[in-house]
Order: sequence, then C-alpha cells, then structure tokens
Amino acid sequence: MEFVPDTIIDAVIDELDNLSDEQYERRMEQFAEAQPVVVAYLFNEENFHLLSEDEKGYLQYLALIIWVANTRVNGPSEAVGEDMIGEAEERNYEILEAGAAKNFRERLDAFFENTPQEDLLAFAEEAVLEDEGDADALVSKEGREPIFVALKTVIDVLTANPS
Repeated sequence: MEFVPDTIIDAVIDELDNLSDEQYERRMEQFAEAQPVVVAYLFNEENFHLLSEDEKGYLQYLALIIWVANTRVNGPSEAVGEDMIGEAEERNYEILEAGAAKNFRERLDAFFENTPQEDLLAFAEEAVLEDEGDADALVSKEGREPIFVALKTVIDVLTANPS
C-alpha cells in the first residue's frame, strides 16, 4: 500500500465540503457499494450506541474521507470481511487499553509506533481531539475512544496488504 499523505486528505475534505447533499449521499452510496461490511460496521447501532447522532454522522463522514483518500492513492481495494474488521478492532482496543498514560492523547501515542499510514492516523487523532477543551465540542469525552478506534480500524482494514 502506498502512503496516503495529508495533502490528499486535505483535498478530499475540500471536495466533500463542496458537494451538495445529493452528491454527498451518492459518495456514501459508492462507499457502501465498494465496502459494504465497513459501512455496515459504521452504521451498527450496537457498536456505537454511546455516541450522539451528531457523533455517529461525524464518524461516518471521517470514514468516508479515509476511504476516498485511500482509494485516490491506492485505487479500489477488495471488499473487507467481518472477521477482518473484528480482529482489527479488537487489536486496537488492546493497544488502547495497554497504554499506561492517563491522558487520552498520550494513550494514542502507541498507535503511531510502526504505522505505515501516519497521516491518516494523525487525521483520526486530530478529528477526535480537535475541540478537546471545548464543552460544546462535536466529539464528547466519552465519544473519543470509540470514534478513534473505529477510524483506526477502518484505516487498518482498508490499507491492509492483501495476502
């Protein structure tokens, strides 16, 4: 897999922000057609019942950015299976729980060790910590962990080298 640089991520954000609601819906449909299991995972109420509706929408938007950016750099990837998502998510929660740091930002440091997609990971980190000190932040303190792990899981499964 080729590295997805922040310049591509930023370009994708600009493109998505300029789409009409209908065009945005079409992009989400394309994402769902290309990666039905990933999109089902993102829309699964059981996985994300602790998130507000705004947080769920934000998670789906961020995952769309990751998918479009990765597809732009690496071309279409094979559809991901449920097992792959489950294993990646479990691994990511293990990494998060193994961290001794009390500060959430410091607990994320372990994810940056040996990651081939540092810019995508930095994008995910920035997205959940953007308004960290703001009481009206889009991502609540409780929402940070599940959203970050979900985004890291999406990055992992979309950028995995097929064996």
